[in-house]
Amino acid sequence: MPQTSVVFSSILGPNCNRQVQPGMGDRGGGASSGSRDLIFQDGRLTSGSLEALMEHLVPTVDYYPDRTYIFTFLLSSRVFMPPHDLLARVGQICVEQRQQLEAGPEKAKLKSFSTKIVQLLKEWTEAFPYDFQDEKAMAELKAIAHRVTQCDEENGTVKKAIAQMIQSLLLSLAARSQLQELREKLRSPVVDKGPILKAKPPAAQKDILGVCSDPLVLAQQLTHVELERVNSIRPEDLMQIISHMDSLDNHRCRGDMTKTYSLEAYDNWFNCLSMLVATEVCRVVKKKHRTRMLEFFIDVARECFNIGNFNSMMAIISGMNLSPVARLKKTWSKVKTAKFDVLEHHMDPSSNFCNYRTALQGATQRSQTANSSREKIVIPVFNLFVKDIYFLHKIHTNHLPNGHINFKKFWEISRQIHEFMTWTQVECPFEKDKKIQSYLLTAPIYSEEALFIASFESEGPENHMEKDSWKALRTTLLNRA
Repeated sequence: MPQTSVVFSSILGPNCNRQVQPGMGDRGGGASSGSRDLIFQDGRLTSGSLEALMEHLVPTVDYYPDRTYIFTFLLSSRVFMPPHDLLARVGQICVEQRQQLEAGPEKAKLKSFSTKIVQLLKEWTEAFPYDFQDEKAMAELKAIAHRVTQCDEENGTVKKAIAQMIQSLLLSLAARSQLQELREKLRSPVVDKGPILKAKPPAAQKDILGVCSDPLVLAQQLTHVELERVNSIRPEDLMQIISHMDSLDNHRCRGDMTKTYSLEAYDNWFNCLSMLVATEVCRVVKKKHRTRMLEFFIDVARECFNIGNFNSMMAIISGMNLSPVARLKKTWSKVKTAKFDVLEHHMDPSSNFCNYRTALQGATQRSQTANSSREKIVIPVFNLFVKDIYFLHKIHTNHLPNGHINFKKFWEISRQIHEFMTWTQVECPFEKDKKIQSYLLTAPIYSEEALFIASFESEGPENHMEKDSWKALRTTLLNRA
């Protein structure tokens, strides 16, 4: 086997329908009876027992699994068992295969078999390195590695390959750990609760327009933030959403759940951007300047749409639709809302966000035929992507009536996750502006109470409901003081 790394664009490329790559052999006669529990349709694996699927993962002397299958099974298997249990079973199958080789006429092929096992482990550790954060998984990996090196006493090539694999794995785990520590420090945004009843800042206080007045430039800097954050999301993080939601549906807690820092950080970013937009609008004293601020963010959202950064676009629209901003009718009456109406049309939730999905499809097609890195950018609305994956999981059963795993379902989930991972690997083509980045990530944002105070101070309550809310808020803040 060539010593190539598992890269998402190669393991689930256009040939993902093929189950066996040319020259890589079928499992065939060397397989156990479990291989007969696999069902294929038009050459594509559609179902099988868990045991048969595990056996199909493990190489033999004459067979090596297709890389698309390796990725899809390793990704989906965590729905049924933790990675360390799968590793343990892989180790058992390896021992059984090795014993057969040692007892039979093909003992000379033992080293070739060991090389293929190392290649499988290498692809696993490269595609899903964080499976091995678990001590049990690392122990199983080392146990398998120890077994396969016993046939390599002469020149140590297998042992050398294993040493390189483990070294690369440890580097990946160390980088992940450092990233998590950094995220822990930056986890909570700076929240400005505003002074009691007077939430308005001094007129000279810096706002976003004082840092960046060009909507295109700000949209580009937002795209930088998006790509940096989404790039740290791993396929297993997305698959874990399914396990987590299943646990909530069944009113139980998975004891082996790991913290998905990357998902939390990315979700928090969306919320912070929405609140930052609302803060920037509500904190402005003069109506004329508030109008300008709203029109500026409308233009920024439009530029995000043109770039293909739908997540920032949705966050900005969400910020402008928050109640403290949406209620500013006198301010909105001065805004040229034609552009905003177009944006809301794109994000219209009717027919399952049909308009947005059409735009996303267009951006995807542009990305696939792109001649420049700018045309490759596709950043979907993350919450909608997660809901799509979970919906796909819920409407299709994991098991068929005969007890087989519905692998056709997991091919599709894997395909969608692969497409998302391809988007996350695009390098941002825009020059980074540290000043703007710093403001976006560190500017204080108002709490919900402070937003309402600022909003009511800008435009007083207009109906009984608003008057009651304003009165209750004032009483709460005065009592707290």
